[in-house]
Order: sequence, then structure tokens, then C-alpha cells
Amino acid sequence: MAYNAPYDLESLVVNTKAATVYAAHEASLYLGGNLIPFVNVPAGSHTAQVPVLKPSASGTYAARTTKLTSSDHSGTDDISATVIADTKVEIPANIYASRTVLRDLGGIDTNEIGRILGNSIQSKFDTDVSNAFASLTNQQDATNSTLKLSEIYKAMGTIREAGETGPLKIIIAATQYQAIMSEIGAQAFAGGDYQNEAMRTGFVGRIAGADAFVSAYLTATNTGLVNPTAVVFAADALRIAMFKNVDLEIARRAEAVGFDIVANLHAGVGVVDASRGVFMHLDS
Repeated sequence: MAYNAPYDLESLVVNTKAATVYAAHEASLYLGGNLIPFVNVPAGSHTAQVPVLKPSASGTYAARTTKLTSSDHSGTDDISATVIADTKVEIPANIYASRTVLRDLGGIDTNEIGRILGNSIQSKFDTDVSNAFASLTNQQDATNSTLKLSEIYKAMGTIREAGETGPLKIIIAATQYQAIMSEIGAQAFAGGDYQNEAMRTGFVGRIAGADAFVSAYLTATNTGLVNPTAVVFAADALRIAMFKNVDLEIARRAEAVGFDIVANLHAGVGVVDASRGVFMHLDS
């Protein structure tokens, strides 16, 4: 729909907001909450506090468990208590905003305005998610010139050895897409029904039971690491602090003879449990 005059404000607000929210969510791998869970930031606060509970005793989970045999049934000793360490991770909710000015010139397609603003918000947020991946303490240097399946399997083994038994996700750098697809083959595309366009078009395949996606934002510029290739992580490795998802505000700006249109997102992302993820990159 083309916006032709300053008098039909309702059409401007409704159509532009719908296009902005749609564009942001369709282009983002993470704003839908499918790969990284949300933690809602309570009203009156700008920080999410994510509890992290872990057994504080040394040794494996099996070593912390008491096993009673038939000879112990008449005993009087109590079962040893596993001390649980109660810590928290604070994730601040940042403000992402993109602004343009719509002057009273007419013939402006509000869907295009929304698409540009929504993509701008999404691009910045997905970049910050890639930056958060680089904070994972488990760093794996590849020994090959390109990403290999063996490197992904090694990273998955590292996470499993740390005690993670839940589903894993894989984000592959776009620069490694050709190399990894040459190894995977078409059979990897079996299954996979996702909500937004970014996840459908970015779906690479299922590798050893883990859904893999390709991202253009996993770069040296965004992560600060040389030659990033992929990230393997479990859902509990990171959290997104969500105060308010993608929204749009419009205000009359007389000095510009038009309207200020501001798309915004109040959210943040942070590592919660670094043992549940591995960041992979080529040898520098």
C-alpha cells in the first residue's frame, strides 16, 4: 500500500508496523526464540537474572550419587547430600533502534519502509548473538583448511562429555557453507519444519541429530576471532533477555514536514553456561 498524505495516520501506523515486525522475524534466526530461549525481563527492570544451578561437589554426576545395595537396607546412615551451587547470570536488555523520516511527498510504500527498518534491527541483533557465541570458553581450532564434519563431531563430543544430554544446535558460517554441504550431501535435508523464512532458508541439514543452520553474521568482524567456522551449542548455553520484541513508533515531526518512524527492540543476549557450547574456528 502506498502512503499518499499525512492525513491517513492509521494506515501508516498499522501497515508499517506490521511490515517491520514481519521483516525482522523472517530475517532473524534468533528473534523467534527457536534456537535460543527467551527470558522475559520483568516490568521495572532492565536486566534479566538467569539462575544457574550446578552440583558444586567434584567428580562426575555418578560419583555424587549414593547407591544402596540389599545389605544397606538395615543401615542407619543417611544418603550423602549433593551440594548445589546457586549462581546467577545477569543479561542486560539493550535498546536497538532504527529511524527514518517519512516526508509528506506521497507515493511511499509503507511495506518497503517496514522491511528496511525490520531488517536493520534484525541485522544488528543477530550480529550481537554471533558476538555472544565468541564468549564461549570452549574454543576449538580446526586442523583443516575448511570446516569438516569430523570437527563438528569433535565439538559435539566435548559438550556431551561435560554432561549435556539435550538436543544440540549448529550455526555454520556462510563462508563454510559450500565446504560442509559437499560433505553432507542431499540426505541431510530430511525433516525440518521451521516457523520463519530465515530458519527455512538457513537450514543446512541434520548432523548427528543436531539441526544445522547457516548464518552470514558469523564472521571475524562480528566475533573478534580469526576465521570462525561454526558454533555447536545446547539450549542452556545462552539466553535472550527480552523486554519488548520488535515494535514501531510514529510521531509527527513538523520541522521535517513529515513523520519520524522508529523501529525498536529491547533485548539482550548472553552466555549462561559456557560448558554447553563450543566455538569453532580455523587455525590463524
